[in-house]
Amino acid sequence: MLSDKPLNGCRVLVTRPEHQAGNLARLITEQGGNAIRFPTLAIVALDNVDEIRNALVSLDRFQWLVFISANAVTMHHYYLDGGKINKLQSMRLAAIGRATAEAMKNAGLPVDLVPENGYTSEALLAMPPMQQVSGQRILIVRGEGGREELASTLRSRGADVDYLDVYKRIVPGIDSSEVLLLLKQGGLDIITITSGEALQNLLTLLGQEYHELLFAIPLVVVSDRIRQIADNMGFKQIVVTNNPSDTAILEAVTMCVGGIEWPN
Repeated sequence: MLSDKPLNGCRVLVTRPEHQAGNLARLITEQGGNAIRFPTLAIVALDNVDEIRNALVSLDRFQWLVFISANAVTMHHYYLDGGKINKLQSMRLAAIGRATAEAMKNAGLPVDLVPENGYTSEALLAMPPMQQVSGQRILIVRGEGGREELASTLRSRGADVDYLDVYKRIVPGIDSSEVLLLLKQGGLDIITITSGEALQNLLTLLGQEYHELLFAIPLVVVSDRIRQIADNMGFKQIVVTNNPSDTAILEAVTMCVGGIEWPN
C-alpha cells in the first residue's frame, strides 16, 4: 500500500555532521522517507585554548567580530568565565547567514548584521556596512582552512583583518558497510550534501570502485558552488536548494521524488 506522505519510503542519505543531522532526519521521516544518517564530516574544537582566550580578552581592538558559521559560534572554547562574549561599545557582531545568526542569539550574543538575502561571504560583503570598512579592524571567527574570499575582499577595501580559528573539519571514523550495501543493491534514492568537503569525504569513505554508482544517484546540494564541484566530479543529477536550511533541503528532496526532467 502506498504511503500518503510525499517521500513514500524514499531512502535519503543524510551526510550532515552527527550533531547537526537530527532535525533533517526527523523532517525526512515525518514526510514518509527513510533517513540514513552517514556523517561524512566531523567538527572538532582546535586545541588552541590560550590563543582563543587571548583573542577574546583583546576584543576591544576590533570594530567587527564576524562569525563564519553556526559551528564557529557553538565551539565551547569561546566563552570566558562560563559566560558570554562581552558586548563592547566599539565592536559590532556579524553573522554570515541566518543559521549563524540564530546560533548567536541562542548563545546570548547580539547580532548587529546579517545578510538580508543569502548565506555566503559574498552576501555579507554586499551589505552596506561591509563596504565602508577602511581603517577598521575585523576579527573573523571560523574553522581551520576556510575560504579566503571574505578576508581578501575586506582587506582590498582597506580593513585590517585577523582570523581566529576555533574548529577543524575531519573525516569521521565511521562504518561504511551499511551504505555500501545499499549502494550495491540500488537502495539509495537521494543523497544530501551541505559542503564541498563533505562531498569529497563521501567519495573517500565509499571508495573509488563505487563512484560511478554514486554519480548516478540524484544529489541535493545547498549552493551553486557545491553544484559545480559535484558536476566536475561526475554527478549527473544535481538539485540546488533555495537556501541551506533543513526545510529547503527537504523541499528539494521532495521535488526529486515528485519527478524532475533530468538532462540527458
